[in-house]
Amino acid sequence: MAVVHITNETFEKEVMQAEGKVLVDFWASWCGPCRMLGPVIDQLGSELTDVKVCKIDVDANQDLAAKYKVETIPTLVVFEGGKEVKRSVGVQPKPAILAMLK
Repeated sequence: MAVVHITNETFEKEVMQAEGKVLVDFWASWCGPCRMLGPVIDQLGSELTDVKVCKIDVDANQDLAAKYKVETIPTLVVFEGGKEVKRSVGVQPKPAILAMLK
């Protein structure tokens, strides 16, 4: 699966109603660490078959960033069954992200 770009309007359907785990990357285009993490998120999106990988631009979707108390980016949040189950802040190496998804 490719990375799904989420907006305020699509969040409910794409994340909250999704089957299985969803990895959400809260990011912004001006954020250096977000740009460092971007290729890893893109890789995971193309490699993982059992996890939906999504990105949310916090500038364009400030309501979602506020709702989930995202104060530092990049922030990775794992949702399962419509609930947040794990969170990490800052750039993470690929093995650490994969461990979050176990």
